[in-house]
Amino acid sequence: MSRVLVLNCGSSSVKYRLYDGDEVLAKGTVERVGEPGGGPADHETAVRGILDRLGPDGLAGLTAVGHRVVHGGRRFTEPVLVDDAVFAAIGELVPLAPLHNPANLAGIRVAREALPGVPQVAVFDTAFHHTLPEAAATYAIDRDTARRHDIRRYGFHGTSHAYVSRRTAELLDRPYDELNTITLHLGNGASACAVQGGRSVATSMGMSPLEGLVMGTRSGDLDPTIVFHLRREAGMGVDEIDDLLNHRSGLLGLAGVNDMREVLARRDAGDPAAALAFDVYTRRITGYVGAYYALLGRVDAVTFTAGVGERAAPVRAAALAGLGRLGIAVDPARNDGTGDRVISPTGAEVAVCVVGTDEEREIAREARAVAEATG
Repeated sequence: MSRVLVLNCGSSSVKYRLYDGDEVLAKGTVERVGEPGGGPADHETAVRGILDRLGPDGLAGLTAVGHRVVHGGRRFTEPVLVDDAVFAAIGELVPLAPLHNPANLAGIRVAREALPGVPQVAVFDTAFHHTLPEAAATYAIDRDTARRHDIRRYGFHGTSHAYVSRRTAELLDRPYDELNTITLHLGNGASACAVQGGRSVATSMGMSPLEGLVMGTRSGDLDPTIVFHLRREAGMGVDEIDDLLNHRSGLLGLAGVNDMREVLARRDAGDPAAALAFDVYTRRITGYVGAYYALLGRVDAVTFTAGVGERAAPVRAAALAGLGRLGIAVDPARNDGTGDRVISPTGAEVAVCVVGTDEEREIAREARAVAEATG
C-alpha cells in the first residue's frame, strides 16, 4: 500500500485527493472558504473537516501528505519534507504570494498536528521553473534593487506544466528528456511554458501570476506606464490598481464575463465586446507560441490543458491559426473530440495535443518520492 493524501489549498477553496498507488480512493472540493454564505470559516476548519470525513480508515497507512505551496521563492527548487524550519521559511515568503501561501500554511499546520507521524511534503508551484536560464529569470532593472527585494521571474502552474509535458511524451510515445514542448495551461489563470527535455526554459508568468497571457480576470502583459498613469491621472491608489489588474481585467474587463464559455456564446450571438475579448485572448497565445518556438529552435508538440485549454475548441483553433509555416496546424474533426489526444493532422511536423491536467496526481507522485527518499 502506498497511500498519499494531497491537500491543495487555494485562496478560497481546498481540493483533496486520497491515492492508493494510482487509484483515487476519495476526492472532493471544499469551496467558499472564509466567505459569507455557509462555507468554512477558514482553511484550518476546512482541512479539519476533510480529515474528519476521511476518518481513521481513510487515513490509515499514509505514506505522505502532499501539500501544494504556491511560492517557493529562491530557496525551494524542489519538493521538501516539512519541518519547523521549512514551515517558517514558507511563512517568510508570504509577501510574494499573500493570497495563497497563508492558505497553504494553514493546511500544513493542521495536517502536522493531526497526523504527527506522517511525512508532510511541500510541493511548490514555482519549483518546476527553477531551471529557467538567468537571462529568462532576470528583469532588466537595477540589479541591486532586484536582489534586495527578490524581484525576478519565478513562474507558476509548475506542477501542471510538469505533469502535462510528461503526459505529452507518453501520448506521443517519445522519451521525455528528448522532447521539446510548449504547454498552454488555460484556465481562469493562464500561463505558457517552453519545456526543453523536461526542463522549463521559459514561462509567461513572472514574479506574480499577473504577467503573461490574458486570463479570466487578470490583464496579463501590459505597459508598466499604465500603472503610473492610473496613479497620476486617475488618482487611483496602489491597492485599487492591484484590484483592477488582478480582479477586474482580462476577459471580465473586456467582455463583462470571465467564463470563456459565456464569452464564446456572446461572440456567437454577435456581441462585439466578446468578439474583441476572444481575439485579444487568442492573439496573445499566438504570440507566445511563436516566441517560444524561436527560443526552443525545434518544437515537437504544443499541448493545451486546463478548463479552457481542454474544452474550448475555438480557442485552440484560433490560437494556432496561421502557424502552418512553423508546421503547426489543427485538424477540425480531431479538435472537436474529447479526452487526451493528438489534434494535429496526420503527418504534421509538430504534434498539437490536448491533455487533461492533474496537478493533484503530480503532487502525489512528488510527495511519495520525497517520503521514500527520506524514510
